[in-house]
Amino acid sequence: MPTSRGKIKSRKELGALLKVLRSQSVSIVFTNGCFDLLHPGHVRYLQKARAEGDLLVIALNSDTSVRKIKGEGRPILPQSDRCEVIGALTCVDYVTTFDEETPQTIIEELEPNILVKGGDWVKDQIVGRDFVEKSGGKVVSIDFEKGFSTSDIVERIRGFCRTTSR
Repeated sequence: MPTSRGKIKSRKELGALLKVLRSQSVSIVFTNGCFDLLHPGHVRYLQKARAEGDLLVIALNSDTSVRKIKGEGRPILPQSDRCEVIGALTCVDYVTTFDEETPQTIIEELEPNILVKGGDWVKDQIVGRDFVEKSGGKVVSIDFEKGFSTSDIVERIRGFCRTTSR
């Protein structure tokens, strides 16, 4: 089994690898996100995503992309650390990053069979849905685990720091 760092691939490297695996009828599951502070909600989501096919690919938003989405002060962990942490999960087969605001381009490059997103996305608004479905693949929506949110965790930490620094 590769180490977590061994699971981290460039987009080009991963595209070539997935092309070979697809030719062997391996079903490729794809999801993306910031995964800034890994919590049980993330782990459960990724385990459910992996159960949808033979191999799970995670595309992490780059640091620049996270800042555009979440604002200044995010991400908490830099993309190299986030890649290593996500790659350490046994349910994850490969990790890569993308700079764009949406994953449309990387989805088209990697051509997954199954696109997975969290239940907070309305299915017809999932980026990449049209491409995956037109390619014969499917789109799966997985409910989020209630009570887990990176933004909430960050706010709790900031609140704790404010109360203890007085």
